[in-house]
Amino acid sequence: MVNGMNYDAKIDADEALAGQLDSEGDGLSGTGESLLTRRMVLIGLAVVAVLIGLWFINRMATPGDLAENAGPQVPVVTVIQPGRATVAGDIKTTGTLGARRELPVGVAGEGGRVERVLVEPGDWVGAGQVLAIIDRSVQVQQAAGLEAQIGVAQADARLAQANLDRALRLVERGFISKADVDRLTANRDVAAARVRVAQAQLRETRARNSRLNIIAPAAGLVLDRQVEPAQIVSPGSGVMFRIAKGGEMELKADLTEESLAKISAGVRATVTPVGSTKSFAGEVWQISPVIDPEKRQGTARIALAYAPELRPGGFAEAVITAGSVVAPKLPESAILADDKGSYVYIVGKDSRIVRRNVKTGMVTADSIAVIEGLNGSERVVLRAGAFLSPGDTVKPQRAKAR
Repeated sequence: MVNGMNYDAKIDADEALAGQLDSEGDGLSGTGESLLTRRMVLIGLAVVAVLIGLWFINRMATPGDLAENAGPQVPVVTVIQPGRATVAGDIKTTGTLGARRELPVGVAGEGGRVERVLVEPGDWVGAGQVLAIIDRSVQVQQAAGLEAQIGVAQADARLAQANLDRALRLVERGFISKADVDRLTANRDVAAARVRVAQAQLRETRARNSRLNIIAPAAGLVLDRQVEPAQIVSPGSGVMFRIAKGGEMELKADLTEESLAKISAGVRATVTPVGSTKSFAGEVWQISPVIDPEKRQGTARIALAYAPELRPGGFAEAVITAGSVVAPKLPESAILADDKGSYVYIVGKDSRIVRRNVKTGMVTADSIAVIEGLNGSERVVLRAGAFLSPGDTVKPQRAKAR
């Protein structure tokens, strides 16, 4: 009897609990399925689905994949076998344009007031051509006075010669002593000397007057003008004009000691002014015999024919031909550098990274020649070498041909 009562009480409690859960559910209590039961069923189904998925993946995986995933992943690197090729060496540099032979022109005479300036920058002039005229009114009068003095001296000389001639005729008759003849001869000689002195003074004055004008010492192109009409000039006034002799230009380029050792006078060069797409052919005509101890550079001077685009003082780029060598060549991305010098990473037979010190040579538009350290058969890491270290294991992949 007691057990029957307990059983009835248990049923009543379960029904009460189910009713309570239905009242707290999400509105599906009318289906007759408790929320707790549905949750348990969903969790069970999810577990079963995960187990099935893992089983399916395990069945599809190969032994190699499993072995590869079991350990650390080996990086894949792109390698290149450079071989050996003829590399035409080009040295790229920059420099400043200027006149190959610049002639500074100033006042050669005593100077004075400038009356006219006859040329402008950009004009071509000939040797001896007048560039500026200086007032010479005072000097002209001085020359006229000297001409008059020559006339006076010549008149005195003629008189002295006539006196001497008369005395010589009288000396035969005994009317003139030998001493008088000697005195008259001396007077004649002095008068003749005075004529020569006056003539020399006139020539000197005329020469000075001819130097009053500023003239071109040689044919060329006028680069600069620093004088204006009415300006007072003198030998201390400095440079009045600058002339490029023959119109010839040059580029002064600073090169390293290594680059200077690769070139010589007469090698070809191509110069392109900044801001211009036009290039001009030239050649190295002089190499500096000294090296700047601070910059560790020397100067190569490239001769250029005249062209309007070549403006003195402008900036230009130059490519100098420096011969050719047969050597492996690599792109710039393959060559690294540190305090020990240049080096590359190569992949050995065991697929491990090995450092190889190299010496670079000529540089072209797309490659750098390696003159020491490689024979061309090595597998050289093409890029990303900075992220590798000697001894690393890698998976080499040959670069695609371009």
